[in-house]
Amino acid sequence: MSDRTMPAAETQDVPAGASTGTPHIDAGDAGYSKDLKSRHINMIAIGGAIGTGLFLGAGGRMAGAGPSLAIAYAVCGVFAFFVVRALGELVLYRPSSGAFVSYAREFMGEKGAYTAGWLYFLNWSTTAVADITAAATYAHFWAMFSDIPQWVCALVALAVVLTANLISVKYFGEMEFWFAIIKVVALVAFMLVGIYLVVTQHDVDGATPGLANITSHGGIFPMGMLPMLLVIQGVVFAYASVELCGVAAGETENPQKILPKAINSIMWRVGIFYVGSVVLLALLLPYTEYSENQSPFVTVLDKIGVPGAAGVMNLVVLTAALSSLNSGLYSTGRILRSMSLAGSAPKFVGVMNKGKVPYGGVLFTAFFGVLGVALNGFVPDDAFEIVLNFASIGILGTWAMIMICSLLFWRRAQQGRLQRPSYQLPWAPYTQIVTLVFLASVAFLMWYGGGVGRTTIYCLPIIAALLVGGWYLVRKRVGAIASGK
Repeated sequence: MSDRTMPAAETQDVPAGASTGTPHIDAGDAGYSKDLKSRHINMIAIGGAIGTGLFLGAGGRMAGAGPSLAIAYAVCGVFAFFVVRALGELVLYRPSSGAFVSYAREFMGEKGAYTAGWLYFLNWSTTAVADITAAATYAHFWAMFSDIPQWVCALVALAVVLTANLISVKYFGEMEFWFAIIKVVALVAFMLVGIYLVVTQHDVDGATPGLANITSHGGIFPMGMLPMLLVIQGVVFAYASVELCGVAAGETENPQKILPKAINSIMWRVGIFYVGSVVLLALLLPYTEYSENQSPFVTVLDKIGVPGAAGVMNLVVLTAALSSLNSGLYSTGRILRSMSLAGSAPKFVGVMNKGKVPYGGVLFTAFFGVLGVALNGFVPDDAFEIVLNFASIGILGTWAMIMICSLLFWRRAQQGRLQRPSYQLPWAPYTQIVTLVFLASVAFLMWYGGGVGRTTIYCLPIIAALLVGGWYLVRKRVGAIASGK
């Protein structure tokens, strides 16, 4: 049955006054439970803004760009907020578990939905690899795991999170709630310790905390502006989960009330947790003391010499990696189900279990995580960087599709064809246009930086060819479903 002809009684309610015509109805929204509460959505939004990219990726990026990394986080954070704010407006117009895939279907047609969905899958299937790679890296911090091959640790991490994800959305929400609590408490505790060390000038492994660790080592831009620009694609990866609250809104009772508060708080979270943390890291130690092989937070605590402190923080960042993996399996499962019921993804990814979890899509994403386990077996030293770049392509594509949908939504509202909710993306349509230019600039910087990033950009024609080839394989089924045949 077409997503446009499905009876409204079988789907979730559409907010009154959302459209001046017949509201778009997506078949992929039917069948979910509404078990996510306000506290779940709020902490999922927080957890989405605090992930592996900060806990693990910040170390190598600090070493490569110096204190200017804080500026990169601030700039990318602003655009991440624009993206999630645009998605929030769309969600309040019409909540959907298919999220931007459903909106792409409404405003861009089936080709747009197909492209948005598979770019999102590229994002999270590769992010899953990055997360299990990070989890395996963290596990090696402890001597008891140091002799275990990295790929074995990665496989165990994937198996544990996959099992938990398949139970029900209620358990997913509880896991993410407590994962986010752990991350927030740990970051706040670290920042309090860092502020204390800076204020008291307490020695940190021979270095005195303060501005001297910046001014005496080349300043904010120790190697110039270019390194800061080149790490932006990695910084974008750090914000990869901000759109998760938009997907989760489809499984909560009152998204119109809950979502705006969760989204609006993202800006101060970015300012405190990302920018604030990086500034503290720069004040506590010279940027040359950090490395890509260890979380920068673990580096600081390890050098302080507090017994067990580094181990505790390492456990926290391990939790962050597992949380990100859990979120990726959750959101991709919902997106793939929306695509499956529209015909643009295999039928088996649309099936649900008794717990109302689209386990077909979850297992399909996990399968690519297994490929990541193999990557850890063959190139354990480069696995994180390789998948990070491909994940960044998926993120750029996903964010671009969200902003294009937002732009088309704004245009229809200007034409009087629908009504925008009171919660709106400010300064439209300029915000969407500037964000799209920023995303294109990030892609250019990936190419300009050379190395793995340039190789990834050279793979874009291959990705495009696969998307086009895939569309020709599914277009008849998509057309048949859309026409109700």
